Amino acid sequence: MVGAVTDTLDLAYGLHVTEATHIPVGTATVNYLVTDRSGDQWFAKVYRDRTVLQREREAVELAEFARAGQVPIPGVRRTREGKLVEDLGRVPMSVWQYIADAETAEGGLTGDRWQAVGAVLGRLHRRLADHPAAASTARPGAGIRDMQRTRARFDRLIAEYHRRSTHDPFEVWALDALEERRALLDRVTTILARLPELTEQIVHGDLASPNLLLRGDNVAAVIDFQPPTPRYVSWEIARIGCDPRTILLGDQWVTGLPELLAAYRTEYPAARLNDLISTVAVGCAYTLASTYPLAEPLDNPSAVEASLQAYGRARHEAALVLLDKVDETQDVLRDHLR
Repeated sequence: MVGAVTDTLDLAYGLHVTEATHIPVGTATVNYLVTDRSGDQWFAKVYRDRTVLQREREAVELAEFARAGQVPIPGVRRTREGKLVEDLGRVPMSVWQYIADAETAEGGLTGDRWQAVGAVLGRLHRRLADHPAAASTARPGAGIRDMQRTRARFDRLIAEYHRRSTHDPFEVWALDALEERRALLDRVTTILARLPELTEQIVHGDLASPNLLLRGDNVAAVIDFQPPTPRYVSWEIARIGCDPRTILLGDQWVTGLPELLAAYRTEYPAARLNDLISTVAVGCAYTLASTYPLAEPLDNPSAVEASLQAYGRARHEAALVLLDKVDETQDVLRDHLR
């Protein structure tokens, strides 16, 4: 694979590679840190599936659109022919500026990171609100989840687990978590029913902690955009502001999240107050009604590695914390932002 990567970089990009090191992250791509003759470093994303290249191209275009709005996003290097994604070489890929000396936000948000992340997220959403793919619209917040379909999916998964004669330890835990969450879906329905109209617009699409790079207390880069798709603004804020790794650090998130949202609002003054106040309720309802990764042993067994198991346990525990705190934190956010 390395030989094919360096050949494509040479022929398609004019990069004369002196070193290419595999980076063991990512599932849809195989990633490499590449150093060229001049000493410049690049991040090469090799796509495993050629059938998704159109979607990947749209995701790169969205990243470039956001970067033009002064959002810290790595620059993409075009091919000799000016393409954002090389799709004709031995391996399909995109090539990006490498962000050195940065770490993902998987350690959680603390201290001054709350405000730094809020400012970048506000700038990002302000820019993406102008994306031509879709105009911002107001929709009932209950549309976050289709609860009839959600209940049916939980019931199907629980029944499928029970049909199995044996379970490994993670499957035993996943079944218990599914049954616990299934019993809470009426409370989720109540949370959704209380939500006001919320804003839907083009967003990043996967703004979880692995896709936010930090350098100290500052945001170094936002990476790995999805193709432009309208989603609830509150949902995307909750993806990072209520990330399980942050929630499980302790109650500091109850005071940190208002700081994030205040910085967000400073960068995006047109943001609607209801979207910000509803962040925790949306994050709670969405996560409790989600079957990921509880369904992976049934739907995608090869993906069930130790890291996914740890994330699944953390996500479940964090969702229960959010449920316990949802009313309290909504009042805190309302008082802080008005």
